[in-house]
Amino acid sequence: MTKQPTTWSQRFESALHPAIVRFNASIGFDIELIEYDLTGSVAHAKMLAKTGIISDSEGEQLVNGLEQIRREYQQGLFVPGIDSEDVHFAVEKRLTEIVGDAGKKLHTARSRNDQAGTDTRLYLRDQIAQIRQQLREFQGVLLDIAEQNVETLIPGYTHLQRAQPISLAHYLLAYFQMSDRDWERLGDVSKRVNISPLGCSALAGTTFPIDRHYAAELLHFDRVYDNSLDGVSDRDFAIEFLAAASLIMVHLSRLSEEMILWSSHEFGFISLKDSCATGSSIMPQKKNPDVPELVRGKAGRVFGHLQAMLVVMKGLPLAYNKDLQEDKETLFDSVKTVQACLEAMTILLREGIAFKSDRLAAAVTEDFSNATDVADYLATKGVPFREAYNLVGKVVKTCLLGGKLLKDLTLEEWKELHPAFETDIYSAIAPQQVVAARNSYGGTGFEQVRKSLIAARDRLKD
Repeated sequence: MTKQPTTWSQRFESALHPAIVRFNASIGFDIELIEYDLTGSVAHAKMLAKTGIISDSEGEQLVNGLEQIRREYQQGLFVPGIDSEDVHFAVEKRLTEIVGDAGKKLHTARSRNDQAGTDTRLYLRDQIAQIRQQLREFQGVLLDIAEQNVETLIPGYTHLQRAQPISLAHYLLAYFQMSDRDWERLGDVSKRVNISPLGCSALAGTTFPIDRHYAAELLHFDRVYDNSLDGVSDRDFAIEFLAAASLIMVHLSRLSEEMILWSSHEFGFISLKDSCATGSSIMPQKKNPDVPELVRGKAGRVFGHLQAMLVVMKGLPLAYNKDLQEDKETLFDSVKTVQACLEAMTILLREGIAFKSDRLAAAVTEDFSNATDVADYLATKGVPFREAYNLVGKVVKTCLLGGKLLKDLTLEEWKELHPAFETDIYSAIAPQQVVAARNSYGGTGFEQVRKSLIAARDRLKD
């Protein structure tokens, strides 16, 4: 067996088995962190020089060498292999090749434990900022459509049964509010991402006179971990992010389900444009809603990563354990999945669907979703609501037996049901009036919806 090079001390007499090298290595995925590793290492080198742990000239050599590695990587000239094990060793090895023995001093007062935690936080901080921007773009498209459809009506559902007609803008604003909570939630998570573990070392801190706060300031962290054990073993921030990402996917998946249902022949509320739909390999008439179906499917992928991370953490004793290597692939894949789904759904809404106004207008006139308004009408005439409610149930039953809708009843038929009915019952149950009348705060009434749209536009300025 060919002896493998080792990165460990002379405590070890032989190298790892080749299969264990492959099993142990993370370079295949943590190369994603290389620019963050370089940034963190630059800050560490500057801190070492500032505190006199290394000389100023050594610090300058380290910084210049690290920036050279960054350029090499960006140009495709630095592609470390499995023999480096992970991105941290890969960088240190190349740095030593560039600057000589000074490169061996970079790891002074630092462990891979706090180094990996620092890199991951720097990465996630950037990704959260990007996702929040994507959420704002998604919300902007929702508002664009909503502003054009304040008085467009759509059936509202509970239990997937026709309930009451509502403004299409009100419907879309519900998803705006969901995504606004997502935006806020990620901002809150970011506060706990932006804490520096650098300087916690392996688990107990270091004997060197480091300045953790200076290094944190260079990396734009808000503060440092107060406990070195906690600093190297904490992955709460990753779990919080995965939970927030899961909720984003819940909301995108719910909207996807709406799009899938609405595009079906049975609903027919929207049509899919060719730019965001595919066909069938055997049925030429079909146009498939692949984008929302994929988003709906990918939601489970992110949920799985959250569960995996919880299981990893639940049994770990302090402090660092190799299990924590599993945090990276879950984070990387969740970030990429959320970003891809937000991009796809934004495009779908902006240019991939068209609402069928004629079908929507007809849909709100072909059912009994205005029945509650009949009860409300009677209540305004002094009839106790529960009595009115029971009476309207009788009205609906009468209509069903006669093959009629509420709008088809004659005034005489209304009066037979209750003398309080007058000719104004017809305007009271007209779909536009049914929606307009729901003018309570946060309701679907057109006046309220317009106020909500203004407030939503203001939110996008934050």
